[in-house]
Amino acid sequence: MLCLRSRTEADWLQRAIDGTAEVLIDHAHCERKAATNALSLLARFPDHPDLVAPMLELVREELTHFETVLGLLQARGLVLVPQSPSGYQAQLFALVRKDAWKLVDLLLVAALIEARSCERFRLLSEHHPDAELRQTFRSLLESEARHHAVFVRLAEARADRGLVRERLGELAEREREILESLPRLARIHA
Repeated sequence: MLCLRSRTEADWLQRAIDGTAEVLIDHAHCERKAATNALSLLARFPDHPDLVAPMLELVREELTHFETVLGLLQARGLVLVPQSPSGYQAQLFALVRKDAWKLVDLLLVAALIEARSCERFRLLSEHHPDAELRQTFRSLLESEARHHAVFVRLAEARADRGLVRERLGELAEREREILESLPRLARIHA
């Protein structure tokens, strides 16, 4: 179902488990950015009423996840500190075409980000030593998979399905290259 062109390596999983605090801080920022991105799509494309309901639902869910992750941080005595971006999202969004395909590309990039989160949360939900976190990661992965599907469906509603799938494959290949070029950090998208 996920459109990824690479699998996460075992060394990422160990880094993420060893750096659980950094992963939680990173993911709080990711949830906030996902909500902001959904609102941004509504602001940038007000002439697409079919975006409204799914993006509003996504915003509500992402903000609930943000609150959940903030609670996990607080329970562990951690603070949401600023974090330098890994470059993952910026490099993906730089691939968005500026022509009539702009909205399709924005939706597909969002789908890829959700797909990578889903894949990595699956690993954490299966292997993290903390039972509470395993359960939280399981819940998050289910949401990320659903969000991925929503973004792909919305993109396919805007153009020929075959062309959208071809572009998704191109972007997925670039996502793989971007991920391989990033520093090895304990983050969902690094």
